[in-house]
Amino acid sequence: MIPFVTGAELRAALPYPALIDALRDAFGGAMQAPTRHVHRPAPDDADAAVLLLMPAWQPAAKMGVKLVTVAAGNAARGVPTVHSVFVLFDAASGMPLALMDGEELTLRRTAAASALASGYLSRADSAELLLVGTGTLAPYLAAAHCAARPIRRIRVWGRDAAKARATLERLRQHALPPAATLETVAPEALAAAVGSADIISCATTSRQPIVLGEWLAPGSHLDLVGGFKPDMRECDHRALQRAAVFVDTFAGTLAEAGDLLQPLAAGQLQRADLLAELADLTGGRHPGRADAGQITVFKSVGTGIEDLAAAQLAWARRPAA
Repeated sequence: MIPFVTGAELRAALPYPALIDALRDAFGGAMQAPTRHVHRPAPDDADAAVLLLMPAWQPAAKMGVKLVTVAAGNAARGVPTVHSVFVLFDAASGMPLALMDGEELTLRRTAAASALASGYLSRADSAELLLVGTGTLAPYLAAAHCAARPIRRIRVWGRDAAKARATLERLRQHALPPAATLETVAPEALAAAVGSADIISCATTSRQPIVLGEWLAPGSHLDLVGGFKPDMRECDHRALQRAAVFVDTFAGTLAEAGDLLQPLAAGQLQRADLLAELADLTGGRHPGRADAGQITVFKSVGTGIEDLAAAQLAWARRPAA
């Protein structure tokens, strides 16, 4: 029987600095991943589970596939929105090597991808991070961004003040700078919080814009993580028009990201406005941020490249290796 790598083992094997470096190498290398397969067994039910299949491979190395279910209605059920597993194979023989906790793998690689992008797109002196959203991903994003930038103040905003306070407590369980100040933002104070933040990281399942472009301060970086379907949206078109826009992959975001697809369809954004994907940044084909006053946006929907890079790193760092 192949071994199962637990969430706790993945946390130990995937510290953010090492994981960020692994993603940088993966996007700059020969790893390949097609656009994920999306299956909606109940297409007319917005709260029903969606099945995602995310394969990836690296010739003469490893290959794998992540199986994911996403159910927006799970919040009302009191269970996580996302469930997943990852299967790692040897690319030459096809032999299965390990089954891994897909949830922990996804949370860590998603946060690390945002931090990787931030290293090219946010100001090097970025010190204030605003988390928009109180879901499971929020503490992971905080820890990953702190690994990439000298964050000294972390603020959490959510529509429900009690959930924001609970998220703040969860932040204390992650590897954050000891001197970092942790605060919540009142539900009605989002505009001011966006305006004072150096990095705004959004991880919600909103179908209406939450962050407005008029709130963004010069030099800020907007990290859009939550929306993974065409009807989801975390910022308005004005935020994109004011910013230099980057994505994790063109193929994925142009197939799934409502933050981009909706303004593109309305003529409020042009395809040429999407300047580069992560592979362009890591490969040196685009320099990223142009100057200290530029507003930048990074939109991600996830890619199997990130999953395989994280799984390979975890496999290489396993105790038996």
